[in-house]
Amino acid sequence: MYTLREIFYTLQGEGHHAGRPAVFARFSGCNLWTGREEDRASATCRFCDTQFVGTGPDGGRFATADALADAVLARWPEGAAGARRFVVCTGGEPLLQLDAAAVDALHARGFEVAVETNGTQCAPRGLDWLTVSPKAGAPQVLTHGDELKLVFPQDGAPPSAYEHMAFTHFSLQPLDGPDRERNTAAAIAVCLDNPRWRLSLQTHKYTGMR
Repeated sequence: MYTLREIFYTLQGEGHHAGRPAVFARFSGCNLWTGREEDRASATCRFCDTQFVGTGPDGGRFATADALADAVLARWPEGAAGARRFVVCTGGEPLLQLDAAAVDALHARGFEVAVETNGTQCAPRGLDWLTVSPKAGAPQVLTHGDELKLVFPQDGAPPSAYEHMAFTHFSLQPLDGPDRERNTAAAIAVCLDNPRWRLSLQTHKYTGMR
């Protein structure tokens, strides 16, 4: 059984693939926060900005990998010829549920499969793109992949702590909230001082995209 909060078509808003059309498959549940506001202060990750509890009107529970893949395919526009289908598996924490069977089923329907994870769970075989967004205080199991996307600043998670890891791309994303302007300026300064890092802005929040 796979439980998803929502499945929808949009543009990727952040990170290396920002601006690319994608189906977002948001899996329910996370191991770093329950999703209940009363638990946020004691959670390992306190700044999550997504709703990942239960199932929404365009989510659901899927008994098989094929049923899940069919639901993802139904969101991809029929007229999008010439572009490879792209699905971003996110959450919450998608690797609590996403397995090789689901990846295979999505591949069978022509999708390139990307994952955005906190890096505390092992990844299934066959992923086309792996983005790890580490959280301070959480054990990091995944130390290699395509992109490390660090929300900045986090106490106990300086950029220098991750630069030795085997990622192809390093993205620095300003922490949203009342201090966003200050955090953005600080992230820009880090990227200018160390060109290994590239600035990742959450363009969906600036443009009003879902």
